[in-house]
Amino acid sequence: MPAIASSKSYRVGRSKTGLGLFATKPIKKGTRIIRYFGPILDSRIPEQDDIENKYLFELNGRWTIDGSVRKNLARYINHSCRPNAESDVRPRERKVFIRAIRNIEPGDEINYDYGTDYFKAYLKPIGCKCESCEKKRKKLRAEARAEAAKVKARKAKKVVAKNLLAKASKSKAAKKKKLNGHAVVKANGRVRA
Repeated sequence: MPAIASSKSYRVGRSKTGLGLFATKPIKKGTRIIRYFGPILDSRIPEQDDIENKYLFELNGRWTIDGSVRKNLARYINHSCRPNAESDVRPRERKVFIRAIRNIEPGDEINYDYGTDYFKAYLKPIGCKCESCEKKRKKLRAEARAEAAKVKARKAKKVVAKNLLAKASKSKAAKKKKLNGHAVVKANGRVRA
């Protein structure tokens, strides 16, 4: 049986994405951190199936936990594509526990992967704000800026080469003069016919 974190091993705090759950003490890998709880909804009852909020946690095709109750601090755990915790779903018991999948240091935000359905419905339209996705976007933006700088440098090089070529042809044209119908070229300050 996994160890259970003490009730004061986490706190709600300000996160990049709003509010989040943060560790206040070291949490070891495999430790059960918190229980996700709330009223159990039955999808066969139309009134309960029509409830819409971001805190619904589906246990299976029939049962869902409505985690929007204020006492459910687990609802503050944010999504991450590279999480430090995961959900331990027990549909027969109608319970969900969040447990650490790696060691969590004090001050670290506790997060888990919400799954593809939630991601597609809520996160993809606005863009995932988790740390790993932010790093990916930052890297892609830096690569795009570097590529744009290369393209700009190539264009500038072409313009400089074109200007040099134009200048060279102008100076050749200026050196050639016609004298009585014959072309005269100045070479080393001398005029030849």
